[in-house]
Amino acid sequence: MGTNWKELADSAKSRSDIYGLLTRVFREEPTEAFIKELKGPRLSGAFSDMEIDLGEKFYNDSKSEVVEALVLEFTRLFIGPGHHISAHESIFVEADSGAGGLWGAKTVEVKKFIETTGLEYGAGFNGIPDHVSVELEFMQQLTEWESNKWTQQDRKGAEYCLSVQRMFLEQHLLCWISGFCDAIIDQAEMPFYRVMADLTRNYMEFEQQSIKTDTAA
Repeated sequence: MGTNWKELADSAKSRSDIYGLLTRVFREEPTEAFIKELKGPRLSGAFSDMEIDLGEKFYNDSKSEVVEALVLEFTRLFIGPGHHISAHESIFVEADSGAGGLWGAKTVEVKKFIETTGLEYGAGFNGIPDHVSVELEFMQQLTEWESNKWTQQDRKGAEYCLSVQRMFLEQHLLCWISGFCDAIIDQAEMPFYRVMADLTRNYMEFEQQSIKTDTAA
């Protein structure tokens, strides 16, 4: 049988869309536009299919009320003041060695990895490269790149994209994302971020198994 280029491209695009959604969840406080999109038929239908329930207040309260509550939750969880969850790989991976801190060794590794691929940060980016949203967005760009290669029927290019994804997941994202999600699930007071953390953790476990399957093949 011949190669189903469209199926391969669509699969990579679906992965890219999921990474894009998770990027937006963890990048910054939610906006009314983002909440409207989450409540819209496309995503609400997908959540229903996956039996994901973001909480009664999320669906019943107005967008402005939902945003106000989630901004407070986001700030408490990820920004502070006071004890909060750092969304940076270097904090999670290097903490046990006593070297954990912003712009640690892992931050430098991630920065070099991203720059080596030739992909660029968005205009005006002034964040830290190993923030969870940057790592997720990097995967979103890699999977979109892969999708484009399948569309062009460029198998060699697509397989190269997959190899870069595999390396980044194994060397970085999979090394700490589970612990990050566990911390959110433990500390979140509202269903939204607990559910999103659980979705992220489950999806990354799926990605990890996919990598093993691809490697075995």
